[in-house]
Amino acid sequence: MLLIPCPNCGPRDETEFHYGGQAHVAYPENPNELNDREWAEYLFYRENTKGTFAERWVHSTGCRQWFNMVRDTVTYDIQAVYQMGSPRPATAVPAAAESGTATTAANSTITLGDAASSTPASSISAPEGATK
Repeated sequence: MLLIPCPNCGPRDETEFHYGGQAHVAYPENPNELNDREWAEYLFYRENTKGTFAERWVHSTGCRQWFNMVRDTVTYDIQAVYQMGSPRPATAVPAAAESGTATTAANSTITLGDAASSTPASSISAPEGATK
C-alpha cells in the first residue's frame, strides 16, 4: 500500500486519495474553434508513460484538496508532491528500463523452434472443424 504525502495533511494511506489523471493538461485557448476530433483529443487522449509521470490527486477523505504528484509508474516511487498551479519540479530520476516490451517494428523477428521453422507454411493445415 502506498503512503502518499498530502501537502496539507502529511503522509496518509492511499485509500484516502483518488487519482485525477494526467497533470498539466492545458485547456484549449479557443474552445469554440475546436472541431469534434480536437475536443475528443483534449478530453480523452492522455500520455501513457512508462516511468516518471506527473499526476493529479485529491485527498478525498481528508482535506479534499487537489495536488500534483510526480510518480514512477513502474516502481510506484513518489518523487515529488506539489500544489496545483505550481510548475512541475525537475526530477533527476531516470525513466524505467524498457525491458520485456513487445515490438511490431519491421526489423523485429520471431523465432519459432527448429521443428516449426523446418515445416513449410503451405503444409500446415488447420485442425478438423476449424474455420478460417
